[in-house]
Amino acid sequence: MSERDNELTELKGLKVTIDRVEHQPMMSTPPDRPHCFAYHVTIHNNSSATVKIVGRKWVVRDQLGEVTAVEGDGVVGQFPLLTPGESFSYHSYHIFDTEQAIARGSYLGQTEDGKRVVVRIPEFTMKVRET
Repeated sequence: MSERDNELTELKGLKVTIDRVEHQPMMSTPPDRPHCFAYHVTIHNNSSATVKIVGRKWVVRDQLGEVTAVEGDGVVGQFPLLTPGESFSYHSYHIFDTEQAIARGSYLGQTEDGKRVVVRIPEFTMKVRET
């Protein structure tokens, strides 16, 4: 395999939307991390290639500037295979000790011909709303 085969490229038409972010004050959380935020994400494949999502990397920064990186295989325990025109939606959550955090990241994919692709997760804010 050449170094070029290992490159990640963006695939036109593959995109991520953050559909909803919700503070979950009723969730049971550890006392030192009382703020739970659920987020709903959709990966859209509007490209002409079939793409398998094989990994993810999130970078989350809380309001104190603490940065946490989360990476791993697949997404929510799955490896979605998206044919042209298909989407994959899911929800997950993060818990924090602060009332606000900013998240961004990317999903890693692979096309049927073995090309490695990346799609960016747009930055979004998780914030406790004042009542």
